Amino acid sequence: MTHTDQRGLPDPRTRPTITVVEAGRLLGLAKASAYEAVHRGELPALRVGRRLLVPTAALLRMLHIEEEREPVA
Repeated sequence: MTHTDQRGLPDPRTRPTITVVEAGRLLGLAKASAYEAVHRGELPALRVGRRLLVPTAALLRMLHIEEEREPVA
């Protein structure tokens, strides 16, 4: 199982969260713009202690990218 797909998007099953900077990079945003998007509520984020983390599944939903699930036998 890889941590990213062919598009460079993280797999929520192996990376449930990514940093704001990583999410911004995926969206083509500068670091400051990514943090501004979090503070405006445009980019979903969780606060864990002093850190802000972006839930990978929420980011993929926001981008209308469905995560591919393995079929249930």
